[in-house]
Amino acid sequence: MPIVDIEIVGPLPSGRTRPLAQVLADAAGRVFAAPPGTTWVRVRTLPLDAYAENDTAIAPVDAPVFVNVRKRRAPEGAELAAEIGALTHAIAGVLECPASRVHVGYEASAAGRLAFGGTLVD
Repeated sequence: MPIVDIEIVGPLPSGRTRPLAQVLADAAGRVFAAPPGTTWVRVRTLPLDAYAENDTAIAPVDAPVFVNVRKRRAPEGAELAAEIGALTHAIAGVLECPASRVHVGYEASAAGRLAFGGTLVD
């Protein structure tokens, strides 16, 4: 049940033959070794002029990508580090940007805190 929210600052890459969200969902699903239909990805964009860093101007080529991951059970330690690395590189590959621009954060485990259709995830 991984849910992945991806916010891309600046313009989207062009020239895709498949929807970007689908390509990102497929890449994330591979990272999580998830069965089909169980990794959900939402993609949002933020105009470059709606993002800033203190005391510096951000060029479009340096605009970040923010990724938030919610899973039934969040990995920890070495497993978390490996998954973050794999997800970072997968997303950077799809978006054709340096991995250094992709920032990934994990929420606490969703079990007992999230419901689908009124049914609490155990």
